[in-house]
Order: sequence, then structure tokens, then C-alpha cells
Amino acid sequence: MDIAKLYEIYKQHPEVSTDTRNSANGAIFFALKGANFNGNEYAAQAISSGCSYAVVDEEKYATQPNMILVDNVLETLHKLATYHREHIKTPVIGITGTNGKTTTKELITAVLSQEYNVVSTQGNLNNHIGVPLTILRIKKEHEIAVVEMGANHVGEIKCLCEIAKPSYGLITNLGHAHIEGFGSFENVVKTKGELYNFIRNSKDGKIFIDNDNSLLKEVSEGIASIPYGFEEDLFVSGKVLAIRPYLEFEWKFGNKRNQVKTKLIGEYNLPNALAAIAIGSYLGVKSSLINKALGEYEPSNNRSQLKETEKNMLIIDAYNANPTSMHAALENFDHMDVSKKALILGDMKELGPDTDMEHQKIADYVAHHDFEKVLLVGDNFSRTETNFPRFKNLEELKEYLTENPIEDSYILLKGSRGMQLEKCIDFL
Repeated sequence: MDIAKLYEIYKQHPEVSTDTRNSANGAIFFALKGANFNGNEYAAQAISSGCSYAVVDEEKYATQPNMILVDNVLETLHKLATYHREHIKTPVIGITGTNGKTTTKELITAVLSQEYNVVSTQGNLNNHIGVPLTILRIKKEHEIAVVEMGANHVGEIKCLCEIAKPSYGLITNLGHAHIEGFGSFENVVKTKGELYNFIRNSKDGKIFIDNDNSLLKEVSEGIASIPYGFEEDLFVSGKVLAIRPYLEFEWKFGNKRNQVKTKLIGEYNLPNALAAIAIGSYLGVKSSLINKALGEYEPSNNRSQLKETEKNMLIIDAYNANPTSMHAALENFDHMDVSKKALILGDMKELGPDTDMEHQKIADYVAHHDFEKVLLVGDNFSRTETNFPRFKNLEELKEYLTENPIEDSYILLKGSRGMQLEKCIDFL
């Protein structure tokens, strides 16, 4: 079946699913394959549970009239999303970067939703499956789409841009992450910059850029840009007023100054907030509504969340970690005006040959700052040369915390998702 015919079916059944456990009634099920599963095996179940069609790529599973046999299900999903994008006029804001993508996406969505009907990436479904699924969620009533794009290999952002065709682009920052997949920091810059390249080659595209990031300014040369940052004469400017522990800041657009008390932890979130302000202001959202959106937004999913226990105050930043975000979190915690600070740091993943060096840098950085207690967790941190207590896994850490409880402290928990540091909350 060609894409034009499949698109006609999609227009009649505009819900798309890749998981039989949460398929909407009447949806089209795409039988994707993974390392440990074959979606073709669930096609019949998808139909019986209410899906109108199932797209499969193994003939033996195409056993019913409403099962559509294609050469490759993933490629078909990409082609359908691309075809849909070419047939809708909804502007798309594409977001990528090393750190802060999801938070920035959510802040932009919160701001724009004050005056627009917005569709945006759900959670962090920002890969070669999540992006086409987001594009296929765009309906006629949607006025703006906010699409997060992630990558861990060269060329991925280019591929995602060809599907999403962003009208506007934003790179949050460029840092050391996924080196194992990219091979080098230079390849990180090259890949994230593929978003800029797409905008550069488009007819009317623009980018929103952090003016304080010299590397982004270098990579974006020659593209129509809307700058935000700390300098007064930018499209939008801002400065930190306080971190107690939530971020309070001032921002300026035109001649008007605004103050916002957020529920965000960390001065490193100011550029994320300013990006949302710049996009909202450019697209005509009233300043009062921008302030309302930013003041009401609360992070979730272990992204810089503040949690009070019976014994301590926890700053839970356990969703992801790389050298750039780890340094930012530690620097912010060091500046925070609170007493009795403790650290529980977990391994950073996917750093390839830089793994030992980057973990040693973090241990050395912490050693030169005045934290009352420091606990390091994971195989990588266990190999560092340091006097801090080190634990190979969470079980060893839990045993230590049982015998040596931390009390009356602010505790930063920071580590990669795979470390699951949130599992030690009950011991804190």
C-alpha cells in the first residue's frame, strides 16, 4: 500500500499506537520491532482489543483484511508522519540540546497554551519513534506544535527534522553526553547543529538562541535568530534574583520588567525559562500570562524536584546525568543559601572512553567545595581516587544509610536514569 492510500485511512482513524496496552479504540496499530520484541506478534491482539487496522511487515501475521502488509513498519511510520507534516500548516517548534530539552519543551508548552491550542511531545518521547508519533498527533485544531528531538548518534537530528520540518528551532545547549554513541564532543555539536542546518536551508525559518552560549552563536552564524540571555539589549533578557531553593528571576521584554517566582530548582533553569519567554513573546503571548504559566509549572519525573521527608529536604535530579548537567547541578547547589548540604551522586552513563576521566573530574570538583557529606554510587564512581565513601550499587548505599542516617540536611540526588537513585528516598 502506498503512503497516499494509507494516509486516507489515517484521516479516518487519526489515532496511532505502537503498544496494545494503551491503544485507543479505532486506532491504527504499528507493529514495531525491538531488540527483545516483535510487534507483529501482537497485531491480532491489537485488532481484537479495538484497533481498526494493524500495520505489519511479516506476511504470516497479515491474517485479516484490516492488516496492512508493508516492507518495513518503522519506515512506513516515518513516511506517514512526513506525509502528514507536508499536508498541515501548523507551525512546528523543534527543540534539541544536551540538557534541559524536556523541561524547556514543557515550559514553552505551558506558556504557549495560555493563548494557543498546542500539541507537544509527551514526556520525553523524542526519538525516531516518538517524533513521528508526535507529528501524527497534530490535528486541524492545533495552532502550534512543540516537538522535542533527542539523539545519541550522528545524523539522527537531521532525520527527525526531515520528518518534523520545524518552522522554528531551539538548541538548549551543547555538552558532553552520549559520547559512547557520538564518538566525540565534535560529533555532538555536529549532530545537534543539524537542527540549525535545517532551519538555515528553509525558506522562512528562525531560531531562538541563548546569546550567552558562544558555541551556539558560532554554530548558528548566518541564520535569522531571536536572542535571549543576560544582556539588557536582547529580545528577552533576564537575571537571577534568588534561589531559596526555588528560582526567582526578573525578565525584560521591550521596556517592561517582570518578576517570577518559579517552582524550578537551579539557576541553570533560567536559560530554559528565558527560551520559553522569548518564544511566547515573539508569538504574542501577554506578559502576565507568561508569568502565570512559569509560576504555576511544576517539574515531574525526578527532574529537579523538591521533596520534604521526615528527616531531610531532598533535591531529586535523578532522571539523567552527564558531565555538563552534573557540574551545573553541583554549582547551583553550592550557591544555594541553605545549611548542611549533602550529596548522593550516581554514575553518569554512555561516556565511552571518557568515563573514568569525567567521573574523576566530578570527584575532584566536589573535593574542593564545602559539602558536609558526599556519597558516590556506581561502578564508575567506585574507581575514582577520593576519600569520599563509595558504593558499587544501591544496596550497599542503603545499608550505609541505615547505619549512618543523614538528618536535618538538604540532600542533592543526581545521577543517570539507570542508577535509579530515587529508590533510596525511603532511607532519607
